[in-house]
Amino acid sequence: MWIDVYAYDLNTSGVARLTKFYTPLHQGSQTVVQKIFSLIHSRPAGLCNFLDAPELEAFLGNKDEVGGRWQVVYRNYATLFFVFVVDGAESELGILDLIQVFVESLDRAFENVCELDLVFHFDEVEQSARVAVNETHEID
Repeated sequence: MWIDVYAYDLNTSGVARLTKFYTPLHQGSQTVVQKIFSLIHSRPAGLCNFLDAPELEAFLGNKDEVGGRWQVVYRNYATLFFVFVVDGAESELGILDLIQVFVESLDRAFENVCELDLVFHFDEVEQSARVAVNETHEID
């Protein structure tokens, strides 16, 4: 079970198309999204899709328990970044799998999903996110 998860879908300009916060934020959501975008957008394409992010402690709070660090796990598909911010106890590969399942469920729902689908069909996107999380939990 994911305890501290923040999920974002961003376009390549850093505009959030879907955000979901599972725990309270210490600052405004747009500030957090801009900081996360600045961390991932500047990374070269050849680097791995997850990074430790101590910079986020000011926004999300300190992690004091075991595995107590924030991690950003993301994938870029065409013009969208799918981003999860999780605590250090989570499996980076498991979160990448969750992103993959989420994108596949969006593709099933919209036949080649694009940014406009996220904007104009928010309810269906939200349902696809729930399906992806449930499918991923069944795999574990």
